[in-house]
Amino acid sequence: QVQLVESGGGLVQPGGSLRLSCAVSGIIFRRYAMGWYRQGPGKQRELVAGITSGGNTNYADSVKGRFTISRDNARNTVYLQMNSLKPEDTAVYFCNANPIYWGQGTQVTVSS
Repeated sequence: QVQLVESGGGLVQPGGSLRLSCAVSGIIFRRYAMGWYRQGPGKQRELVAGITSGGNTNYADSVKGRFTISRDNARNTVYLQMNSLKPEDTAVYFCNANPIYWGQGTQVTVSS
């Protein structure tokens, strides 16, 4: 059974930081490209950041320079470090093991 379990979301003030984690089981983690997606209120789900099995990364323009994706293959975990958070980053953040496996999502709210 494949499981992706996100954690680390919450309420943070503008300019603050959060680190999301996604613990993965049931697949050979190191072979999968991983991604973080988000879906804001009334919006479509969008790719935030991705990391290949080899460690190459890509980011949405809106988060470049603020967010960092990383992976720990020994812990079967992918991370998203989010700095300088803005209210428009408010969304449910989902972990994805490319292409078909999804986590349940974790809420991130950026508000004063």
